[in-house]
Amino acid sequence: MHKILLTGGTGRLGQELQRLIPGIQAPGRSELDVTSADRTLELIQQARPQLIVHAAAYTNVGQAEQERERCWQINVAGTRHVALAANMIGAKLLHISTDYVFSGEQGNYRETDTPGPVVNFYALTKLVAEEAARLARQHLIVRTSFRPREFQYPVAFADVFTGQDYVDVIAPLIAEAVLHADQIPHELLHIVTERKSVYELARRRNPAVRQGSRADVKVVLPADVSLNTERWQALRGTWQPAETASDE
Repeated sequence: MHKILLTGGTGRLGQELQRLIPGIQAPGRSELDVTSADRTLELIQQARPQLIVHAAAYTNVGQAEQERERCWQINVAGTRHVALAANMIGAKLLHISTDYVFSGEQGNYRETDTPGPVVNFYALTKLVAEEAARLARQHLIVRTSFRPREFQYPVAFADVFTGQDYVDVIAPLIAEAVLHADQIPHELLHIVTERKSVYELARRRNPAVRQGSRADVKVVLPADVSLNTERWQALRGTWQPAETASDE
C-alpha cells in the first residue's frame, strides 16, 4: 500500500479513516497546522507520502458567518498550502469537499454540473478550496457530506434534501476511494448515499427528533444538494465483484 498522509486526523472523518486504513499517518494539529505554509511544506517533505488525504477543514456552517477570516484561512489557504506541498514531493492530493458548493435549486447534481451560486460563507470557502486543490498536479476532489454517528439536535429540517449520511456510513466509502486512488481516472467524484431529507436521516438514529424548516434558522441553507453518484458506482464496479457492490 502507498504511504498515505492524512490532514484533519482529529476530525470526525479523520478519526474514522484512521480506524479503517491501518498505517495511515495522521499528524495532530500541533504538528501540522495547514494555515502555515512553511510548517505544512516542512512536515510533508519529511513524511514524503505518495497520497495526501486533505480532510482538515472548518466545518461549522453557522459559526463561519462570524469567523470568516479563520474559516477562509483553514479552508482556502490551508488547501492551497497542502496542494503546493504535494507538488513539491510529487504526491497525489485527495481533497475532501462538500455538496454545499451547489446552490441547492435542483438536486441530483453530477460532477459535470457547474457549482454555485453558493448560499453561505462556508460554502464559498469550500468552493474556492476546490480551485486551490486543483493547484496540485495530481488531484482528486471528493464531494461528500456526513454528520456525527448520532443526530445531535432536537429538530431536523424536513425541507432540506441531501445525500448526506452518518460518518460511520460515509467513511468506509471514502476509505475505499483512498485505497483505490491510483485506479481513479477522474479529478472529481461524488460520494454520498441516496437522496433524503435531513429529517428522514435524523429519524434513523433519533426517532424522537422533531420536524423543522430551514426558514427557522438565521444562516441560509440550500434546499436540495443531493449528489448523483453514478460515476462512483461505475468505478466501484471495476474493483468489486458485482454481487458485493452496494447501491448507496
